[in-house]
Amino acid sequence: MSRLRSLPVPDGLDGMRVDAGLAKLLGLSRTAVAGLTESGDVLLDGRPAGKSDRLVAGAVLEVTLPDPRRPPAEAEPAPAPVEGLAVVHEDDDVVVVDKPVGVAAHPSPGWTGPTVTGGLAAMGIRVATSGAAERQGVVHRLDVGTTGVMAVAKSEHAYTVLKRAFRERSVTKGYHALVQGHPDPTRGTIDAPIDRHPRQDYKFAVVAGGKPSVTHYEMLEAFRAASLLDVRLETGRTHQIRVHFAALRHPCCGDLTYGADPVLARHLGLSRQWLHAQRLAFPHPADGRLVEFASPYPPDLQHALDVLRAES
Repeated sequence: MSRLRSLPVPDGLDGMRVDAGLAKLLGLSRTAVAGLTESGDVLLDGRPAGKSDRLVAGAVLEVTLPDPRRPPAEAEPAPAPVEGLAVVHEDDDVVVVDKPVGVAAHPSPGWTGPTVTGGLAAMGIRVATSGAAERQGVVHRLDVGTTGVMAVAKSEHAYTVLKRAFRERSVTKGYHALVQGHPDPTRGTIDAPIDRHPRQDYKFAVVAGGKPSVTHYEMLEAFRAASLLDVRLETGRTHQIRVHFAALRHPCCGDLTYGADPVLARHLGLSRQWLHAQRLAFPHPADGRLVEFASPYPPDLQHALDVLRAES
């Protein structure tokens, strides 16, 4: 006897392959999920999904499961270490980490993969208890598919001060993005409101009447098919950089959710968007002094650049 389950795709699985994401959601092996997709038992927004298709946050997965033979495995009793999660800085008020790809900022419904907060707990680092239960200490987030530097509050005072700093835009959030083509002008500001896509509500888009969203950019390096940009966010909307450059028809390389060329993505060895939180600067909550932290490119992003530079 089979069971039908309907599952919304959480933000944490955005851009992940169907087999990998569904394995995390249901606690199944990729082999088991591949069998379900091959037999047509997995639908994504009502259409049959292949195992290598990409998930999009907000889409609906419908899965027909066989009758269980055994009870599901129990959740781990303690947080597990997160591979690749590195502490860049730690003091009594704040911990700054270098977040690897495939790691969510905090737990969310349906996400069973690694998280920054879980990784910190496994290291024995206690964070502030302020904020919603699942995101205590978290003052800003990075997408699962975005790497780089991220700060988490350790003290209650730091949580309050840092949340205010982000709200008042006294935090510098600097990203590097590899986008398709060559934006013209090579330096500028994108001031375009963002909200849910009017027809595909699992995505975001530039929408009249959306939330004010401002992105500043400057070209660092130009290649035949792509450009490396330095990007600074004035606001912090969900998927802001990805949405703004997709609206200019220069999506981030590898970002299939927002229209990137899959052929170029494969050529560059990318399985996610080329987007990296390269630097973060903010007034320290203890004394107000400006502190700045940076993150080097991870191997997959560096490889893509090496391929482009070799061809230039």
